[in-house]
Amino acid sequence: MSLWTSLEPASATVDPGGSTRVRLRLRNTGDVVDEYRFEPVGGIAPWTAVEPQTLRLYPGTTGTVDLTFTPPRTPDATAGPNPYAVRITPTEHPEAVTVPEGNLTITPFTEVRAELVPPTVKGRFRGRPRLAVDNLGNTKLTASISGNDNGDQLSYDIHPGNVQIEPGRAAFVKASLKPRKIIWFGPKEQRPYTLNVLRSGANPLPVEGTYLQRGFLPRWLATFLGVVLALALTFLMLWIAYKPQVRTAATEQLKDAGVSTLAPSPTLSAAPPPPSPAATSAAPAAETSTAAAGGGSGGGGDSKPSAKPKPATAATAVKKLAARDAGRHVCYRIYIGGKGWQAPECDGATAATSTDDEQILSVNIAVSGTAGSAANAFIHDPASTNGYGKYQPSGWTAIIPDGKDNYIGAAKPGAAYMTGFANNIGSGQLCWIVRNSGWDWGGQGCAKPRPEYGFAGTLDNAHWLVAVRMTVPN
Repeated sequence: MSLWTSLEPASATVDPGGSTRVRLRLRNTGDVVDEYRFEPVGGIAPWTAVEPQTLRLYPGTTGTVDLTFTPPRTPDATAGPNPYAVRITPTEHPEAVTVPEGNLTITPFTEVRAELVPPTVKGRFRGRPRLAVDNLGNTKLTASISGNDNGDQLSYDIHPGNVQIEPGRAAFVKASLKPRKIIWFGPKEQRPYTLNVLRSGANPLPVEGTYLQRGFLPRWLATFLGVVLALALTFLMLWIAYKPQVRTAATEQLKDAGVSTLAPSPTLSAAPPPPSPAATSAAPAAETSTAAAGGGSGGGGDSKPSAKPKPATAATAVKKLAARDAGRHVCYRIYIGGKGWQAPECDGATAATSTDDEQILSVNIAVSGTAGSAANAFIHDPASTNGYGKYQPSGWTAIIPDGKDNYIGAAKPGAAYMTGFANNIGSGQLCWIVRNSGWDWGGQGCAKPRPEYGFAGTLDNAHWLVAVRMTVPN
């Protein structure tokens, strides 16, 4: 048995939810009349239709069969090239099977669905909703999660701040909502909020929920305490108004009896303790009079001022975070020209200037669970001739261990602003997204462990760094 086949075209492209057609030509090169049966095989066989399903050919004649592909718009229709084949079985010689093969490329599409579970949470000091994010597309989904509300009445602690979801899968994000103001007495208050699913190059997907904040004490207790206080004040006023007056009829006869009384001699009291620094500056006159009266301390030493508390660095924040949630974390804070160091942010939260007129001069980074990090700042070069800045220092920093502070840039007034920075870690993946002055947020970038590294920002000398987000996904 002899059979010639040809697929026209051998490679085709189709959109999920659409259809495309490929023509299969075949010629009976044998010397007997034969009938052929056609059966699609492979991963996309359920979406393949063959018309006609059988074909009878005389020797030397040619026939055609249409293959119609209709992949659904679901995660099952995997984006990219998908090989397929058609099994051709001749009736006269069923053992002589022919299987021509082709390639069908399915285009990618993105569809995301997010839902709060539950949509309404209650609490006095915090609420703990969960956000379910479903990837209904046919490509991997990478997104970050942020929260906001009208009036900035809530603060948000979101873990994880970034998610990567395979097609057809879902991820759950834990959120902790904390009211900035406690309700001590009174009725419940509704505080609407929104969790946003942010994807690079796409509009944010908002998911709305409600935090029902309860009063610290119930209303009946507030009423009870008010009544008790009113009764206590009434009793006190009545006591003062009707308090009995006690008088004595006895009279002092010492003078008439010729008894001489002497005033008691003054009692020497212990010397007062040395004044605190605040008291010294506020009352110098009192200090002088005490010394003149001989009341100074005879052997006390000078009190030392209390030590100034250390500022919260990125290492401080990442250690606290790792103590609560062991695993991989990254914390970072920025030095803004004219303002100084800002509070640390962690795991995808935004560290940013107030306006594009402010400039980031230095970045402080600390990691946990990543085998340390190294970095290098890219700063403004006033002597540039090509429009680019320069690295400062010219080489990488040393590899800073987990839980330790890594500083890049110069945290001092008048220093050159940063336009970007390079960074690496020892294990896992490092991801980042930044914004420069005059531009919107860039796309998210990720890098594997060193020697691979990532660069965040721009080489352009005229656009300084104004906002930073960093994550170390598991």
